[in-house]
Amino acid sequence: MDQNQIIFDKPSFIERLKRMLGVDFYRLLHTPVFYIFLAISAIIPAMVLSMTGMSQEGEIAKPLYTETWQMIAAKQPLYVVNDIADYANMNMVFIFGGIMISIFIGHDYRSGYVKQLFTTHPQKQDYMLSKSLTGAFSMTCMCVTYIIGTVFSGILSGTSFEVNVSSLLISILSKMILSLGWAGLYTFINVILRKHFGIAIALSFFIGTGIPVIGAAAIVGNSSLLNLFLYGSSVYACLGSSVTAFFSGAIVSIVWFIFYAFLGSVILSKSDVY
Repeated sequence: MDQNQIIFDKPSFIERLKRMLGVDFYRLLHTPVFYIFLAISAIIPAMVLSMTGMSQEGEIAKPLYTETWQMIAAKQPLYVVNDIADYANMNMVFIFGGIMISIFIGHDYRSGYVKQLFTTHPQKQDYMLSKSLTGAFSMTCMCVTYIIGTVFSGILSGTSFEVNVSSLLISILSKMILSLGWAGLYTFINVILRKHFGIAIALSFFIGTGIPVIGAAAIVGNSSLLNLFLYGSSVYACLGSSVTAFFSGAIVSIVWFIFYAFLGSVILSKSDVY
């Protein structure tokens, strides 16, 4: 076989990525943790809708929410959390999605799977992209079960379903597409901290809560500049959203996804991946 034939038989980028995605999706769909997080995402709305606010002396505590769809998004963009009801919505999926990705990637390194993988499949960018896309899929699935849980919880609790349907759909689609950027971020964190699983999962949780952006908002106020960050765009996707929120979130999500995939690939290619 001559050199030209060897070059011809070399798999393309698309072929390599398809193979790795096939393996990752198979592993994801056969991982009990994935289904546990889907169940958690469905249960969260019921838990939150059953909560009540703090009561003053002599007064009866009131529910945090009177409208079901507040479980999906706040009524308006509020970057500084004044009340737990401003925060406890579908953004919580991004926290659990980060933990899910941490466990998924952490298992690769703890089991020794990644050593075998990079021996036969040395392209680091394929690993970054495959793990990020698999993570985005898992978070999107969590968003779906979260919505289902919200509907059933709203019916059982008797909260109002009144809403601007177009704004609701925009906020849901915006948060779903933001899963792509969040997955890129979490994959980057866990690959960089691959030898420190505990730190990686703690950092993923911390960033998923949006504390860095909330802290920045406490200083600069409700600035639209915060929409340049993933949590800021997640907040911007509210029940008062227009189509602008969707396109803004999509651009932010794709840009961050590409940035983290590229940076993670470069760092992996220059370091000991084991």
